[in-house]
Amino acid sequence: MSQERDSTLAPRVLVIDDEPQIRKFIDISLRSQGYATLLAETGQQGLAQLASKGADIVVLDLGLPDIDGRDVLRELRQWSRVPVIVVTVRSGEEEKVALLDAGANDYVTKPFGIGELMARVRALLRNA
Repeated sequence: MSQERDSTLAPRVLVIDDEPQIRKFIDISLRSQGYATLLAETGQQGLAQLASKGADIVVLDLGLPDIDGRDVLRELRQWSRVPVIVVTVRSGEEEKVALLDAGANDYVTKPFGIGELMARVRALLRNA
Protein backbone atom coordinates (compact mmCIF):
# COMPACT_ATOMS: atom_id res chain seq x y z
CA MET A 1 0.00 0.00 0.00
CA SER A 2 2.75 2.51 0.86
CA GLN A 3 4.39 1.83 -2.51
CA GLU A 4 1.17 2.75 -4.33
CA ARG A 5 0.79 5.91 -2.28
CA ASP A 6 4.44 6.86 -2.94
CA SER A 7 4.04 6.41 -6.68
CA THR A 8 0.96 8.64 -6.73
CA LEU A 9 2.90 11.38 -4.90
CA ALA A 10 6.09 11.01 -6.94
CA PRO A 11 6.49 13.45 -9.81
CA ARG A 12 5.45 11.75 -13.07
CA VAL A 13 7.88 11.92 -15.98
CA LEU A 14 6.72 10.96 -19.47
CA VAL A 15 9.64 9.76 -21.62
CA ILE A 16 8.95 9.79 -25.38
CA ASP A 17 11.87 8.15 -27.19
CA ASP A 18 11.90 5.45 -29.88
CA GLU A 19 15.27 3.97 -28.84
CA PRO A 20 14.57 1.13 -26.35
CA GLN A 21 18.00 1.35 -24.69
CA ILE A 22 17.74 5.14 -24.16
CA ARG A 23 14.16 4.79 -22.86
CA LYS A 24 15.25 2.07 -20.44
CA PHE A 25 18.33 4.02 -19.29
CA ILE A 26 16.26 7.16 -18.58
CA ASP A 27 13.48 5.09 -16.97
CA ILE A 28 15.83 3.29 -14.56
CA SER A 29 17.64 6.53 -13.72
CA LEU A 30 14.41 8.40 -13.02
CA ARG A 31 12.90 5.61 -10.93
CA SER A 32 16.11 5.31 -8.89
CA GLN A 33 15.66 9.00 -8.02
CA GLY A 34 12.07 8.45 -6.87
CA TYR A 35 10.18 9.55 -9.99
CA ALA A 36 7.21 7.70 -11.46
CA THR A 37 7.67 7.10 -15.19
CA LEU A 38 5.45 6.73 -18.21
CA LEU A 39 7.10 5.48 -21.39
CA ALA A 40 6.18 5.94 -25.04
CA GLU A 41 8.06 4.94 -28.18
CA THR A 42 6.11 7.10 -30.65
CA GLY A 43 4.82 10.64 -30.67
CA GLN A 44 1.20 9.51 -30.86
CA GLN A 45 1.65 7.17 -27.87
CA GLY A 46 3.23 10.00 -25.93
CA LEU A 47 0.45 12.46 -26.69
CA ALA A 48 -2.17 9.84 -25.80
CA GLN A 49 -0.45 9.05 -22.48
CA LEU A 50 -0.12 12.72 -21.63
CA ALA A 51 -3.78 13.32 -22.41
CA SER A 52 -5.06 10.29 -20.48
CA LYS A 53 -2.63 9.98 -17.57
CA GLY A 54 -0.98 13.39 -17.35
CA ALA A 55 2.63 14.07 -16.38
CA ASP A 56 4.56 16.64 -14.40
CA ILE A 57 7.32 16.83 -17.01
CA VAL A 58 8.01 15.38 -20.48
CA VAL A 59 11.37 14.20 -21.84
CA LEU A 60 10.95 14.31 -25.63
CA ASP A 61 13.21 12.93 -28.36
CA LEU A 62 12.90 14.62 -31.75
CA GLY A 63 13.62 11.65 -34.04
CA LEU A 64 10.45 9.62 -33.60
CA PRO A 65 9.21 7.01 -36.09
CA ASP A 66 5.69 8.37 -36.61
CA ILE A 67 5.84 12.16 -36.25
CA ASP A 68 8.72 14.53 -35.63
CA GLY A 69 9.23 15.63 -32.04
CA ARG A 70 8.72 19.26 -33.13
CA ASP A 71 5.20 18.35 -34.20
CA VAL A 72 4.60 16.55 -30.89
CA LEU A 73 5.74 19.68 -29.06
CA ARG A 74 3.57 21.92 -31.23
CA GLU A 75 0.51 19.73 -30.67
CA LEU A 76 0.91 19.35 -26.90
CA ARG A 77 1.46 23.10 -26.51
CA GLN A 78 -2.05 23.61 -27.89
CA TRP A 79 -3.52 22.06 -24.73
CA SER A 80 -0.79 21.60 -22.10
CA ARG A 81 1.67 23.76 -20.16
CA VAL A 82 3.69 20.74 -18.92
CA PRO A 83 7.46 21.42 -18.90
CA VAL A 84 9.25 19.73 -21.81
CA ILE A 85 12.93 18.80 -22.06
CA VAL A 86 13.98 17.99 -25.62
CA VAL A 87 16.65 15.28 -25.81
CA THR A 88 18.20 14.83 -29.25
CA VAL A 89 21.36 14.40 -31.31
CA ARG A 90 20.47 17.56 -33.23
CA SER A 91 22.81 20.18 -31.81
CA GLY A 92 22.65 23.19 -34.14
CA GLU A 93 21.94 26.54 -32.53
CA GLU A 94 19.12 27.32 -34.98
CA GLU A 95 17.40 24.06 -34.03
CA LYS A 96 17.72 24.81 -30.31
CA VAL A 97 16.39 28.35 -30.71
CA ALA A 98 13.45 27.18 -32.83
CA LEU A 99 12.46 24.50 -30.31
CA LEU A 100 12.79 26.80 -27.31
CA ASP A 101 10.70 29.40 -29.15
CA ALA A 102 8.15 26.69 -30.01
CA GLY A 103 7.61 25.92 -26.32
CA ALA A 104 10.37 23.59 -25.14
CA ASN A 105 11.59 24.49 -21.65
CA ASP A 106 15.05 22.97 -22.00
CA TYR A 107 17.27 21.16 -24.51
CA VAL A 108 19.81 18.38 -23.91
CA THR A 109 22.06 17.07 -26.66
CA LYS A 110 22.83 13.33 -26.94
CA PRO A 111 25.05 11.88 -25.72
CA PHE A 112 24.35 13.34 -22.30
CA GLY A 113 25.25 12.57 -18.71
CA ILE A 114 22.38 11.30 -16.59
CA GLY A 115 23.41 13.68 -13.80
CA GLU A 116 22.83 16.64 -16.12
CA LEU A 117 19.42 15.34 -17.21
CA MET A 118 18.37 14.73 -13.58
CA ALA A 119 19.48 18.25 -12.60
CA ARG A 120 17.44 19.72 -15.46
CA VAL A 121 14.38 17.68 -14.43
CA ARG A 122 14.73 18.88 -10.82
CA ALA A 123 15.15 22.50 -11.94
CA LEU A 124 12.03 22.45 -14.10
CA LEU A 125 9.96 20.73 -11.40
CA ARG A 126 11.10 23.38 -8.89
CA ASN A 127 9.89 26.12 -11.21
CA ALA A 128 6.65 24.42 -12.23
